[in-house]
Amino acid sequence: MASGPDRLAAYLRQHGVDAEILYPGKSTATVAEAAAALGVHPRQIIKSLLFQGKDGTAVLVIARGETRVDRRKLTEATGLRQPQLAPPQLVLDLTGYPPGATPPIGHLTPLKVVVDRAVLEEPVVYGGGGASDVMLRISPPEILRLTGATVADIASEAVNDPGGHARG
Repeated sequence: MASGPDRLAAYLRQHGVDAEILYPGKSTATVAEAAAALGVHPRQIIKSLLFQGKDGTAVLVIARGETRVDRRKLTEATGLRQPQLAPPQLVLDLTGYPPGATPPIGHLTPLKVVVDRAVLEEPVVYGGGGASDVMLRISPPEILRLTGATVADIASEAVNDPGGHARG
């Protein structure tokens, strides 16, 4: 099986996606590190997190890396009951990518996707690129086009971890 970045590159070609896979050569483990490695503002770093409801339903959430997903707002926006972060193996099984490197697009399984409204404030964002040292440059409108995502207010501003997690 091809590597995560190779599969993502194939997806970009097949779907005519205006995006770029980046290999910064520096750590991108936190929002601050990813922003510094790419020379961009931290608010441009996004994370893709898979949440699972009590009934097993999965929803992919795309939010700024420096924010925290508000589970109450997520439930209101999606109907997902008692959402929890999905176990790492489920993330890999459904998306084809490991947690921390999950891109916002190109998943193995079609998923319901919700994008936090604040992500749309940036013309270009940077998210997981399929491996821990790889990032994807993409515009929010491309994410919406490719995923059919719902846009909702689902995140709160601050993450307690000052470094923040760059990607989910």
